[in-house]
Amino acid sequence: MNAPIIDPLQGDFPEVIEEYLERGIMKCIAFNRRGTLLAAGCADGTCLIWDFMTRGIAREFKDDDCVASVTSVCWSKYGHRILVSAADKSLTLWDVVRGEKITRTTLQQTPLQARLHPGSSTPSICLVCPLSSAPMIVDLDTGSVTVLPVSPTEGGNGFAPCSKNKFSDGSAPFTPTAACFNKYGDLVYLGNSKGEILIIDHKSVQVRGIVLVPGCAVIKNMVFSRNGQYILTNSNDRIIRIYENLLPIKNALTGLDEATNGLNDLEGVEKLKAVGAQCLALFREFQDSVTRVHWKAPCFSGDGEWVVGGSANKGEHKIYIWDRAGHLVKILEGPKEAIIDLAWHPVRPVVVSVSLSGFVYIWAKDYTENWSAFAPDFKELEENEEYIEREDEFDLNPDMEKVKESGVDEDEDVDIIGVDKDSTFSDSDMSGDEICFLPADPIPDAPEQQDKCVGSSSKLGESNQSGSPSSDGAGQNGQVNHESSPFEGEDAGTIKRKRKPSEKVLELQAEKVKKPPLKTKPSG
Repeated sequence: MNAPIIDPLQGDFPEVIEEYLERGIMKCIAFNRRGTLLAAGCADGTCLIWDFMTRGIAREFKDDDCVASVTSVCWSKYGHRILVSAADKSLTLWDVVRGEKITRTTLQQTPLQARLHPGSSTPSICLVCPLSSAPMIVDLDTGSVTVLPVSPTEGGNGFAPCSKNKFSDGSAPFTPTAACFNKYGDLVYLGNSKGEILIIDHKSVQVRGIVLVPGCAVIKNMVFSRNGQYILTNSNDRIIRIYENLLPIKNALTGLDEATNGLNDLEGVEKLKAVGAQCLALFREFQDSVTRVHWKAPCFSGDGEWVVGGSANKGEHKIYIWDRAGHLVKILEGPKEAIIDLAWHPVRPVVVSVSLSGFVYIWAKDYTENWSAFAPDFKELEENEEYIEREDEFDLNPDMEKVKESGVDEDEDVDIIGVDKDSTFSDSDMSGDEICFLPADPIPDAPEQQDKCVGSSSKLGESNQSGSPSSDGAGQNGQVNHESSPFEGEDAGTIKRKRKPSEKVLELQAEKVKKPPLKTKPSG
């Protein structure tokens, strides 16, 4: 659907379930940068690539070493690679076009989420959020692991020293920690269980700033908007918060250095809090003040104008949509199944949700047909009206005003190769190396059927070449075995389709066999 012809008065958010995808038990989803391909991780360790335009499967990645459920899938910037994390503590990097496995790394902990570095077209660096340890930077080429700190007082190792997964002061047990890259991968934003957002330089493994979340609630999810101007957090206090990014979108690390240089009078945690105040500012909060539900997989829309979150209640498939001003505009109610994952299409007003049973539901806009957009003189009627035709309405040359000539030059060449710049993407134009579609692989015939056909043709060829009298006699008596094989041929190299005789022909042949021959009188 073309974005320029969408009626702005109807809203740019989905309303109804348009279609659903079914293939195994799918657990997590992710769109590519243009929204033309949808990756889905399954419970059996398979990664499916759906062509979102045709709703067909374009690729299927299956690692024989992985039989555990997929926990997350992530595309590279231009779609050349896809990273799959599984419950067997593995990270697998795939080449999308060739369908080959690039590398496979096994960690010490189960990765709940893995994200490739967004600043490279063929990245080998990824950010991993494990189940029971601190987030880490993993180099997929070398297998090296760099653990990020989850507290500003740590010395950069990020591990909790207690054997029972507790902090050093014994205040709270260790919980899964959320983290994400900024738009160009300069910094890592990490939300810990103490209600703090840490701004980390992952190359030097150093905490550069701290932002305190109101209420000090545990942060469960963090995600940046596509343009990098806002960051969304989901906390245990059932509130979704949006922070405005005050650092420059490009060269964020340079802007962070400038903010730090102006605060030389402060030291320690106070200096980190002052730097954090110059990096993030609380913009909006979203919550359901009536039911007080927990939120599942909240995210931004493609243009960042809408915020969507799924209800985490069991047996409830509800999706809440807010505008960026904080107003609840729509509640989508689906089947009686819990939501596992959620994603908004990068360009179109389409939301894709994954249910507990493994189905992927596609929510789209219920558009109202408006034919006046195609014919300016077309008038829509609410009810039937009597119409009196003109006398010259159906004449060959009606006496009417001549139609104004359009200003389009019909002799001008039409450019069918060039690609217009899409205003939806703020960072770059359509890259020539970007992968938007994958060629469809034709499904070959079953090998068993081909073997049967070849075997029957060779047998028929041998029987025809032998010319046995039994076969000749059977042909003379009319008792032909029509059900022996659907093929017949004069030699082993040719196969011809035998035409099945009609019922009338079969009856005549049966009567000819049963009827005795007529006796003739001997001549004198």
